[in-house]
Amino acid sequence: MTQNNYKYIIGLMSGTSLDGLDLAYIKFNSKKLQDFEILTAETIAYNSKWYQDLKNAYEMSAVELTHLDAQYGIFLGEQINAFIKRHHIDRVDLIASHGQTIFHRPEAGYTTQIGSGAHINVVTGIKTICDFRTQDVALGGQGAPLVPVGDRYLFGQYDYCLNIGGFTNISFEKNGKRLAYDICPANIVLNYYVAKKGLPYDDKGQMAASGEINTALLDALNRLDFYQAEEPKSLGWEFVTEEIIPLIDHFSLKINDILKTYVEHIAIQIGLKTTGGSLLITGGGAHNDFLIQQIDKHTSSKVVIPDKMLIDYKEALVFALLGLLKETGQINTFSSVTGSKIDHSSGVVFDVFKNHQ
Repeated sequence: MTQNNYKYIIGLMSGTSLDGLDLAYIKFNSKKLQDFEILTAETIAYNSKWYQDLKNAYEMSAVELTHLDAQYGIFLGEQINAFIKRHHIDRVDLIASHGQTIFHRPEAGYTTQIGSGAHINVVTGIKTICDFRTQDVALGGQGAPLVPVGDRYLFGQYDYCLNIGGFTNISFEKNGKRLAYDICPANIVLNYYVAKKGLPYDDKGQMAASGEINTALLDALNRLDFYQAEEPKSLGWEFVTEEIIPLIDHFSLKINDILKTYVEHIAIQIGLKTTGGSLLITGGGAHNDFLIQQIDKHTSSKVVIPDKMLIDYKEALVFALLGLLKETGQINTFSSVTGSKIDHSSGVVFDVFKNHQ
């Protein structure tokens, strides 16, 4: 293949668990998408101010949130510039940024990811594509999940692709269509309770493993209306604050018992959705040995854990792919996944320097 077919893209992802900003520098063969390589990648931890600002952004006024959108865009641009310098990167064709989700209410017709693409573009001087969800919601879709496009094009050899981040989502092929949806909240809940012990996360699930399952809480979690609803469906922080946390807190349990019970809940919900074949698991949850052990007990699928680079940076990789597909005018959002009226090519392009170079 000629080198002209290759595109070099930086993908950015920041999840609802706020465990850091993922940056991945990807080399894609635009004519054969499975020919890709993660050349380098890293996670930038948020300092306490950024963590608090992003965590509490949903309570901000419109003026405060608009200001944060711009400031976060500048921050992302600066982080990209530093990443490029640190890794001696000499070619970037495109930046594809997910942004930080603040509101996600597709049933009410809106979703909001901050991190101004205009500011990223100006700070870096590189064409930037962002806001991948709004168009889908306008088309009547859930605006999520978007990773299944990457699952089809990059990881089609697996029967199920599961990502365990702030939320657990799954995608798979059925009758020639890609289907996908959020299964349940995951790290966003586990990390919330671990933080009460002054820790960022439960390392390898050791705290959960030492706890006891509370069957009353487990039954209550499994009976929540969301789990009975038809797909496609997606979750946001609101579901956690309005449904999950109040329910858990009602039981007044020890932290380790909460963790073990909730891990069991996650594993049960995943097991119900995966039957036979191969199950590729990525995302931060793939590092939680106890969680993976419990999933293995509840699923009849063969669990596959890939290398660390793919575990940690699959979402950044896929957003780089979504940017490439948008750039080349190809479909990057499936109606069979999100429930939108049509398949479409989503994302907003910022390229202010296009005619000045």
